[in-house]
Amino acid sequence: MRKFRLIQYRENCIGCNACFEAAPERWRMSKSDGKCTLVGGTQKKGIYTNIISEIELEENKLAAANCPVNIIKIVELGR
Repeated sequence: MRKFRLIQYRENCIGCNACFEAAPERWRMSKSDGKCTLVGGTQKKGIYTNIISEIELEENKLAAANCPVNIIKIVELGR
């Protein structure tokens, strides 16, 4: 099964909720600052990442496409 790296540049999030609506299992709105948080993500220098499988790919592609500030990226990992 193919794996993908889900990347979020959270600092630029405007809290519009589009990613949560597309993939609610992977995204949550933060009550502390109103921005979206990548569930299970690890943070390094303000960039959050997580590895997902093909099963979650389509809904997270939709989350990335619906993000008005384009802060969500998906990169396929080598096999």
